[in-house]
Formats: sequence, structure tokens, C-alpha cells
Amino acid sequence: MQFLRTAFWVVIAVALAFFCMANYVPVTVRLWGDLVMETKLPVLLVGAFLLGALPFWIMARATRWRMKRRLENAERALVAATAAPTTPPSMAAADSAVAASSPLSTTGQA
Repeated sequence: MQFLRTAFWVVIAVALAFFCMANYVPVTVRLWGDLVMETKLPVLLVGAFLLGALPFWIMARATRWRMKRRLENAERALVAATAAPTTPPSMAAADSAVAASSPLSTTGQA
């Protein structure tokens, strides 16, 4: 699986390099008023892509962090529920002996 991920990123990087070489032309961008920025086209496109991807990356990281916290809380609750204190065997035997010698037993005899 790691090989496929690496191969994917290599293909993306090579495609981006070819795009940059083919379109390395100056572009004039009028920002606002009389403020003008001159940059190369690949820089502008990669910057715009990263700026547009930033909110989604932040949202994905926040969701991952929230889900990790929920999973840890659920695991802690599971451990606490399975490790609930049980009565020791000596106490259980004593409780059953007391219940059997009680004049009001559950069998209905007094």
C-alpha cells in the first residue's frame, strides 16, 4: 500500500513539473485598486490551489482529532465497564449463606 501511495505522489509531482515547464509565463494580477502583482502562472495556480485546500485540510484534521478523542473515551469507558469491581468469592459465599438462613426466604416459606 505504501508503494501505491508513493507512486501516486510521484506521478502527481511529475505532472506538476511538466505543467510548470510548459506554462512558465509571467502573469499580471490586478488585486484591488491600483495594486498589481506580477508572478509566474504556475506559482499563481499552485498558490490558489493550496489556499483553496487549506480550509478542507483544517476541517479534516479537526474531524480526525474529534474522532480520536471519541474513540479514546469509548475505550476508557469499555475498560471501566469490564473492570467493574465484582464481589470477592468469600463475600459472595457469605451473602448466600445469610440469604439461606433468613426467615424470609425467596421460596415463600416463613
